[in-house]
Amino acid sequence: MRAPLRHQLEDLLWEEGAPPGIPKKARRELARALYLPDLTQHHDRFLHLLDRLWVIEGPDLSFDEFNALLLNGARPVTLKDLIEKHVFRNRDEEDWSTERLFDSLGAFEAGDARFARFLEGLVSADVLLDEHLQEKTASTINDHLRAHGIELRQTGDDGGYPLFTLVSTRLHSNRKPKNIIFASLGGKPDIRFQSSVDNDIEIVGGRPGATLVYDREVPVEGLRWRDLHRWWQDAHGFNSESDAGEDLYQRLLRSLPGNSPGQRNLFTAYRTARPFCADDLALLPEVWLHWDPKTVKERGPEALLRSRMDFLLLLPYGQRVVLEIDGVQHYTRDNGRTPDTAKYADMVAADRDLRLRGYEVFRFGHDELKQPEDAKKLLLQFIPDMFSRFKAKP
Repeated sequence: MRAPLRHQLEDLLWEEGAPPGIPKKARRELARALYLPDLTQHHDRFLHLLDRLWVIEGPDLSFDEFNALLLNGARPVTLKDLIEKHVFRNRDEEDWSTERLFDSLGAFEAGDARFARFLEGLVSADVLLDEHLQEKTASTINDHLRAHGIELRQTGDDGGYPLFTLVSTRLHSNRKPKNIIFASLGGKPDIRFQSSVDNDIEIVGGRPGATLVYDREVPVEGLRWRDLHRWWQDAHGFNSESDAGEDLYQRLLRSLPGNSPGQRNLFTAYRTARPFCADDLALLPEVWLHWDPKTVKERGPEALLRSRMDFLLLLPYGQRVVLEIDGVQHYTRDNGRTPDTAKYADMVAADRDLRLRGYEVFRFGHDELKQPEDAKKLLLQFIPDMFSRFKAKP
């Protein structure tokens, strides 16, 4: 298969997961900044990466051109032959620069998804067997990518070596959560700062534990049930993580409003519709988004539009997903008897604000979740599709 057709087919498959656009100028400048001998220390590993993403074994010749070479007894010169000569055999003379290699591969014109995989491969443990060199190379690449809203970020490890993934910095991922205030029993919590410098907060007044504050670091792979269970176990002295998890689950259930069975059905369906796994992403109920010591009436036109989110998921790479359940109270007054366009306008304005701040918002009609079995059926379809959209392992 000739290179352009192969690349077109692969690019179509990879298109959905393509990162933000990486301009040709940025690609060329980062190529000029990379030192080729550093990247090519391990001959077979480097060639394996090139062979996986580019066509280097065969020439890009027409059928007639190929036959003419065969008739003349000549073997076509492949890109791999040229790389062997100019990159490896002439290594000491630095015959080819990184820019020349990228140009020969077609990297400057390649699709964004292919180029992203190429960069991830260049800094992977499959190519570089030196952790310091991996980090140095990733840092050099990032110097030329961050201005375009993208960077190589360590997202895990590969046999002890750092694993880098190209991610968008325009998501909310560049701002890590410091405190998650959620699952209040009752009304608005009374909050004060113990230390504004360190962002240490304290809930004062009310019953102890009436509002939960998760103050641990959120892992790059997202906040999982296991993280919450361990936090709860440490805070309350449970002997086992499973006992802590069950106690926390019951505590979270109690925080759901009694006048919204759809909320309860969604939460229980998320936990029970599939076989439960502590490594699944946690669903946080009743999360405080804004907190203002003044009431909306006192604050007036400057009041924040939405205080709480029904549910929040903290996905890998800092992605934040909000799930909202819409009952009649969202768009009516007088106990559902009169349409209220002002309420509806406030709701959609708050959604716009959330999206501009890096959240994704998904709304469910209360009637969709009115019965537990309906909620389970809906989530069994929605949750896998949603996680696929954000490339998150449940």
